[in-house]
Amino acid sequence: MKHENIGRAVLIVFILAAGWVTTAALTAPANQAQGRSLPSFAVDAAWPKVPAKWKLGDVSSIAIDAQDNVWVLHRPRTLKPEEAGRAAPPVIVFDTAGNYIKAWGGANNGYEWPEREHGIHIDYKGFVWIGGNSCPTNGLPGLKPVADDQLLKFTQDGKFVMQIGRSNQSKGNADTRNLHRPADQWVYPQTNELFVADGYGNHRVAVFDANSGAFKRMWGAFGNKPMDDDHCQVVTPTSFSDPGPRQLSIVHAIRVTRDGTVYVADREYRRVQMFNKDGKFVKQLVRTDIPFARDLALSPDQQFLYVGGGNGIFIVDRKTLEIMGNIQPQGIIGAGHHIAADSKGNIYIAQTTAGMQKLTFKGLSANRSNE
Repeated sequence: MKHENIGRAVLIVFILAAGWVTTAALTAPANQAQGRSLPSFAVDAAWPKVPAKWKLGDVSSIAIDAQDNVWVLHRPRTLKPEEAGRAAPPVIVFDTAGNYIKAWGGANNGYEWPEREHGIHIDYKGFVWIGGNSCPTNGLPGLKPVADDQLLKFTQDGKFVMQIGRSNQSKGNADTRNLHRPADQWVYPQTNELFVADGYGNHRVAVFDANSGAFKRMWGAFGNKPMDDDHCQVVTPTSFSDPGPRQLSIVHAIRVTRDGTVYVADREYRRVQMFNKDGKFVKQLVRTDIPFARDLALSPDQQFLYVGGGNGIFIVDRKTLEIMGNIQPQGIIGAGHHIAADSKGNIYIAQTTAGMQKLTFKGLSANRSNE
């Protein structure tokens, strides 16, 4: 009997100890997140200074060059008829203080300018990449009934360099020559490869050689073979689950880190998927309770992935995909349509009908939230 009592006591101690270890293992990451210094921001209400002679349409996308100049892509055709005569060129550039530098872009001989401007990216060589997401039956006023199935490459002075794909020529997700309403793009310097969030009509990541435009590879959600599901209407599910459907919905944004990790914003399914550069699925982050994965940006040190969602921008540990905090300073215009971060840590928001905005980096804070 004495030995049985001793045995029971040992068993109870073991169970309690096991329970304590399990609880510690579960709570340690949260405690570490709470104590971790996170970037904080404030709205710069004076940015930018658009020349008085011009009006901007819906601001679709923002990119940053090596000098931290801010490249804005907007949609002149969305201006009201009485303002159309004052439309700024679709590409307009400001410095970090908001001063106007230059503007260019639009239809010209030798290339097919997108009907509905969507994404802009400045690569490591300084080239400017531009795509669109027009659909033939979207019914939007002032647009030709064609699909934007191409990406354009220019110098920073607007000299045409190359076009990948042709307008209105997509054959679907298996097509290696054309895109289909691409949403975003990013050039990975180590391999000089162009990664495309392709996008609204297709549902894949497509990779091309950034010099020649030659197709290299593609993949869909979880690394699956992408399947065709082409329609102009944006279809948003009424209920959400984790891990979600086996195919991507609108592949709305893409970022590639220095170590070759690829992050994809699957907007309508409210998830960010993480891959290696060859398309092997690693993990994902899903938020079923709010609109999520609107857009993506990387902090300068690439410690954090910024993900637009709800009314602000979430701070995510880019390796673990753990949400660390939320950027929502007073006056923020929203989660953004596309976002970008410069080398100083400032974030720029393109919010289509709400305009554009600079969030000035104010340093690191121990707070878990930046609200």
